[in-house]
Amino acid sequence: MTVIYVDTLFLLNAIVDYLLLLAAARLAGEPLTRLRFLLGALLGGGYAVAIFLPGLAFLRHPLCRGAAAVLMLLAAYGGSRRLVRQGVIFLALSCAFAGGVLAVGLMGGQGLTLGRSGVIYSPLDLKLVLLSAAGCYGALTVAFSRVGRHTAASGELLPVRLTLGERAAELVALVDTGNTLTDPASGRPVMVAEGARLAAIFPQDNRPERGDLEDPPSGLVRLGRGAWRGRFSLLPYRSVGVSRGLLLAVRVDGIELAGRELGPLLVALSPTPVSDGGGYGALVAPL
Repeated sequence: MTVIYVDTLFLLNAIVDYLLLLAAARLAGEPLTRLRFLLGALLGGGYAVAIFLPGLAFLRHPLCRGAAAVLMLLAAYGGSRRLVRQGVIFLALSCAFAGGVLAVGLMGGQGLTLGRSGVIYSPLDLKLVLLSAAGCYGALTVAFSRVGRHTAASGELLPVRLTLGERAAELVALVDTGNTLTDPASGRPVMVAEGARLAAIFPQDNRPERGDLEDPPSGLVRLGRGAWRGRFSLLPYRSVGVSRGLLLAVRVDGIELAGRELGPLLVALSPTPVSDGGGYGALVAPL
């Protein structure tokens, strides 16, 4: 008879779920919202415990397990433009992790065990469990890094140079098919760039600060004065979880993308990083 301790069961599954959610977000190139990952992991750990409680055996049904997985993914990634991609990567990592657990069991190990209910438990000391989970996270991240990594060789990452007056800034841009923003006046594509990375192209008096980016209407009032009155504008956008949003945008004098001159374009200034880890600082639509 296998004895399962509720505290170890909860902690183990919550930790593994957190690491898998974190790894999936890294591979998808999304910002790391660790508190949301923690919420998703707590839901996963709670589900692992709930299916063993008296009267809750129905939660082991595949439909219930699927619903629990969807709820966990929404808690961790809800609102992301790449929700489906992150979910697929998470499922792939989970399958790889489960395969590793079963492989260890077949080799006669006494480490992690994957039960019939799809939850993980272990007879080991909790410290060893934590070390094992961290090791699995590292191994899975390395093994799948090439799958979720954007590369210059694939044409996904391109060098971009923006000029504004006599000033210029150079970034790496990701070709993002999900970026459908267009200039309301010209209909041309809009580049989305991290506002902090473009600070060098603005004079001190007209340099957007974080508060301006987070509150675009107020930023437009402060910055769009004098000769800069027509330079800044507000750009409406919609995304998953945001039905009516605004971004502060600036019209630069020129953009050179991978050696190709695009001329004057509108650039939306993002108040938050557009990538995790700083691999790129701007998003451009396919040209």
